[in-house]
Order: sequence, then C-alpha cells, then structure tokens
Amino acid sequence: MTKYKFAPLLGVVLALPAAGVLAQTPSPGTQPSQNRPVQTPPQKADKDDQPAAVGDVVVSARANDVRTSIDSISYSLADDLQAATGTLAEALRNVPSVDVDPQGNVSLRGDGNVTLLVDGRPSAILSGPNRADAVLQLPADRYARIEVMTNPSAAYSPEGSGGVINLITKPVPAAVAAAAAAGTPGAAVTTGSLRANVGDHGRWNVGASGSRQQGKLTLTGDLSYRHDEQSLSFGRLREQLDATGATTGATTTVQDIESTQDGFFGRVAAEYRLTEKTMLTGEARANRFDIDSDVRGVFETRDASGALTRAYTRDGSGGFAMKGWGVTGRVLHQFDTSGHEWSNELRYDRNDQENDSLAANVFRIPTEPTVYEAQHGLNAQETIGFTSAYTRPMGEGAKLRAGYELSLTRPDQDNEVRRGPAENALLLVPSQSNRFEAEQTVHALYATYERPFGEKLSGQFGLRLEQADIQVEDVTNAVRASQDYFRAYPTFHLQYQLTETQTLRGSYSRRIQRPQPSQLNPFIIYGDPLNLRSGNPDLEPQETDSFEAMWQMRRGQSFYQATAYYRDTTKAFTDVATDVGGGVLLTRPENLGARRDLGIELTASGRLHPTLRYNASVNAFRQEIDAAGIPGGRDREGEMVSGRLSLNWQATPKDFVQLMGFWQGDQLLAQGKREGGGMVNFGYRRKLNDTLSLQFTARDILNSFGGDTVYDTPLFRDRSSQDLNLRAFYLGLSWSFGGPRRQPEQFDFSTGPTGG
Repeated sequence: MTKYKFAPLLGVVLALPAAGVLAQTPSPGTQPSQNRPVQTPPQKADKDDQPAAVGDVVVSARANDVRTSIDSISYSLADDLQAATGTLAEALRNVPSVDVDPQGNVSLRGDGNVTLLVDGRPSAILSGPNRADAVLQLPADRYARIEVMTNPSAAYSPEGSGGVINLITKPVPAAVAAAAAAGTPGAAVTTGSLRANVGDHGRWNVGASGSRQQGKLTLTGDLSYRHDEQSLSFGRLREQLDATGATTGATTTVQDIESTQDGFFGRVAAEYRLTEKTMLTGEARANRFDIDSDVRGVFETRDASGALTRAYTRDGSGGFAMKGWGVTGRVLHQFDTSGHEWSNELRYDRNDQENDSLAANVFRIPTEPTVYEAQHGLNAQETIGFTSAYTRPMGEGAKLRAGYELSLTRPDQDNEVRRGPAENALLLVPSQSNRFEAEQTVHALYATYERPFGEKLSGQFGLRLEQADIQVEDVTNAVRASQDYFRAYPTFHLQYQLTETQTLRGSYSRRIQRPQPSQLNPFIIYGDPLNLRSGNPDLEPQETDSFEAMWQMRRGQSFYQATAYYRDTTKAFTDVATDVGGGVLLTRPENLGARRDLGIELTASGRLHPTLRYNASVNAFRQEIDAAGIPGGRDREGEMVSGRLSLNWQATPKDFVQLMGFWQGDQLLAQGKREGGGMVNFGYRRKLNDTLSLQFTARDILNSFGGDTVYDTPLFRDRSSQDLNLRAFYLGLSWSFGGPRRQPEQFDFSTGPTGG
C-alpha cells in the first residue's frame, strides 16, 4: 500500500533532475567539480558561489548546498526555516536518509541503530535511553549542517549499525575567526544574535548566541528556552486468540493527555591560542527538560461474545524531568600548516532523568474499591571519554590518521511502584521495584590511510580494534552478569573521477550495535496495568556488514546522487511481546537470526527557475528478517519507501518562501510492523534590514503525522494508534548584532575524532 501512496512523490523526484538541467543557467566562472586533495583553512569565502573545500574534495556549488567527501555527505540548515523555530527532530526529518518517528527515535535508511555526534564527538545527551526525549526537545537553531555517514571510516566508532549522524554547530563569525587567527592585541570583536518565536496554543521559544574575541582568547555561547503545550490521544485494541485463531477476549484502551513541556539548553566555550601552534579549548554545557501531564484513560475488557466483563478508568498526573551537565577540555597542537597535528580531549557528562506519576484506578465493572498507584523512576548516567588523535599528511596527497579512544559509561536505575486505597496510604510493591547498576568500558585503537592512485582514483583504508567490557547488576535481587569481547572493524572507500562532473564511489564497513546496559536488566518493570517491560541479560551485540555503490554528478549548481546499498545484519535487535495472561503484555528485546536490507536512494537538488530551488530524495528498499526462535514471530519481508521534497522560492531579494514535506515508510518487526506517516511544513522569511528578519512557520499543516504499531501473532493481536496533534504555527523575529553579517558557512569542521 505504501509504495502506491508514495508513487507521486517518487515521480517528482525522478523528473526533477531533468527539469533542473533544462532550466538552470550555469554561473559564470563556476568550475567543474574536482576531487584532488586540498588543504582547508578555516576561513570564509566572500561569495556564495565560490568553490567550497570539503574534507579532501573541492566542489563547486552554493555554500548552502550538499557537500560530499569520500566517506560522508552533509546538508546545510541555513535555509531550513523549521530548524530556525523548531527542535532537532524537525531539522533531522528534512535530511535525506534520516527518519524520526513521533517518539523521537532516529533511523538511517530504516535502521534505528544510529550514533549521533556533535562536531564529531560523542554527546551524552544524544546517547543512552533518554536520547529520543532529547531529540524532541533540543533546539535546532544552534546547528549549521547535518552530516550523514552511512559507511563511516574507522576513525569513527563502529557503534550504530545504521551509521553516524554528525551535527555540526554554527561556526564562529568571520570577523571573530579572523581576529582569533591573527592573535594580536587590540579592540575586542563581538557578534551575536537574538531569536524569539511565539506560536499558537501557548507555545513560544527564545534563543541567543554570541561570540567575543580579544587577543588570543575567543569566547562563544548559546542559550535557548522553549515552552510547548500539546494535546494528544492514544488508542489500543488487544485481542487474545485460541489455537484456532478465534478471539477469546479483547481489551480496548483510550487515553487523552494534556502536557506542558519546558526545555532549557546552555553552552559556553573558550579557545585560547597558547602559542602559534598550540590551542587550548574548554566547554561547559547544561540542559533541563520538564514535562507535566494530565492523563485520562478508559480500559474495557470483553469476552468472546462481546460482553463487557471489566471496565475501569485510570486518571492521573505525571512529571518528567531530564537534566544534565558536562565539560570538555581539549589541547590541539599543529606541527605545521599542512594539517600535521595532534589533539587530546577529555569529556565528562552527567544526565539524570526522573519520572513521577500518580493515578487512580476507579472500577465500574465489577465494582471494586478504588486503587491508587504511584510510580517513581530515576535513571542516572555518567559518561567519561578520552580521545587522542594524530593526523599527518604523507606527501603526494596521502594522509595518515591514527588514535586511541576510551569510553566509560555508568548507568544507574531505580524504579519504585506503590499502591494503596488512598493517596496517603501507599505501600511499596517489592515485586515491581528495582535498583540496577552497570558499567561499560570500551578501549579503541584506529588508523586510516588515504591516498590518490593517479589523477582519477583515490582510496581510504581503515582498521579499528575495540575491547568492550560490560558489567551489569540487579542490585535488588543480587543478580550479576557480564560480557566482554574483542572485535576488529575494517573500513574501505574508493573514489573514481569518471568525468569532470561525475564521480563514482564504493565503500564497505563493519559495524556493531551493543545493547544499552538497561537492555540487559532482567527485572520486569511495571508500565501500566496492561504493559510490562524488561531487559534481556542474554542479548548479544548485533553486527552489520554494509556495502555501498554511489554515483554523483554536479552540474553548475545542481547535484544528483544515486546510491545502491546492501546491509547484512546478524543477531539484529527486535522488541518481542508475550501475553503473560489477562491481556497483559511483557515486552523485552531479543536477537533476530538475521536482517537484510537491499535498496536504492536517489537525491537531487538544483534550480527549476533562477529564483526557485528544489531538494528531493527517495529511499526505496526491500527488507527481510529471519525471526527463527522468536515466540510468535515469523520470517517477514517487504518493500518500504520514504522520501522528502523541499521547494525554496526567493520571491524577492527580501522574501523567502519554503514548502517541504516528507513521508516515512513502514518498519518491519518480528511480530508485526510500525506503520509510516508524514507531514507538510510551510515557512516564510522577510528580511526587514541587514540585521533584523521576520519569519512565520507552520508545522504539519495537514495534521497528518502519526503512525500505528501492529503486533500479529498466533496468540494475540495488538494495534496501538496515536493522534499527536503536532500542527503548530510560529511567528518570530531574529536580530544579529556586532560585526559584519554572518556569511553562509563555507567549511565543514566535521573531521571527527581525527581533528584533521
């Protein structure tokens, strides 16, 4: 069904490259793309249409367009009006290859095991069990570009079978960067911006960013606060089946939720040029997200004849708070100006998530005393990381990168359930309360070597060696478990300059997805009267062999790309639900036998008219999963399609209009599937003067984004649906001050752990 619904957008994407070639007029003086290695000093170009240096590849295109290197592709957010007023989830949804579901779970080409980095470094808030909440809350306006690496080099962690998404923060303004590079005493250079947006239904957000340079010291900072109010509803139908497939009972659930969400993020960083060749960098960051909700629910159970046998309401309120802070220190030494350098970095992060709720179960059929139920959950995590990275040009365009990384993660979970006949008479339920601790340590050594083989062919070869040690403990029940394993992860990239405008690339990488420590906790955690969840101490890491073949063409300001890919995953993770009686489901992670993905992704961007640009992509793939040994599971296969289309119209020199939409395809599960969904967004920006802009954005104007989850097994069927009401409208102002107007960024500072 999905492929037919999406056929019109697929046709548009296939037709747009031809239309763009016919309609566009190449800019005078624009040179064809070249792929020779070059040095990329951190400076700004004066014009949008100057050649932009990207990693080790020079491409000719607007600064705001797609950029590529031998192992990555990145997309600018400069003209994404949703990113200016929205969250990280809204920015990611407009990037090819990337999907974000309504709960904030990120996937790459249908694989939800994705690593998120910030400026090439691990981010504690964007890893671990709280990541989806952070994706839905973090403001997007601090990021300049989003870099996608479906087959990253060995310089990056192999964690994340789907690949790596690198969030590149906005660079220091040109005037500040130039003054910092000079390092001479004199008057300070200060720049900054202020943003404020007001939306419907009580929504609003504000933000500020700034930088100051004086002598050898450069200070930068970001601050943002957002407030959202949302109404949403959930429905669920769960049916129990006998051996013949006949329904023996059914339970329906309807819940209406009113929530208020507040989010704060702050960051301050300092760079000090100790000598001409040595720089010291420090950063401190903090965040806090709070959600308060009122929930009204109706639960009804019927027998095989349809007669109502049990009915009760469950009304209550709950609170969610996630707070975190972290610091980073880095020393960078440049031996010369050729890119020969050595960096050392130490990171510490602490994140705490706390959940509290109180509900009253009022029974109508049969009549029983009211039961009050309180839940308290605390999920704390410490993360310590150390990276030592060395980069050295080897002559004739060759480059060596090598390094060591240490990652230490310590999660600590505490869950309590209390029940009683009144709010002031609640007693602890020991069987549903638990304390859990864990520690995961990963040591890694890596090296990559990149060099040209003649004028047209270049290659990159990498190897990463990792030792992982994991210790978990169910403190309440004195149960311990451990895992340790050593793995080698090779990577391989080839690039061939087919013509002056066309490039061929091929790549291979071996990747891993380790279980989160909480996924190994065997204790059964109470969710609500019909849903329980536990981890699986026997859950093994999943490993993926990923192959890609890519064709790219740049013609003037147009960019076209076709990628064929194949991923072979062993022991893939999947959630498995089991009916433990009375219609209550216990969900826990299991390892599939295997999962295979074979697909093609098409991307195109260019001009339909001198004032009208388009960006479009379609990802169509076939997925096969081997569910052998999964209770109630079966082998499944199917074709999925996802894609996006954005039209950007520069109506006048001061007026910019944007219309964009996306569709996310279905996702197969061992026992069913998650159905797809999409939305359409609109934006308008009016430049009032050189420093002040007015903008209006409309999110999900058709109020269409949602998606059902379906389980279909021999013993039960379950369908859960959601109406998220994500439609929102914002009107805002943005003001820049100090120094010249920020030019669109020209360089990716996204070389990751290597610092090159």
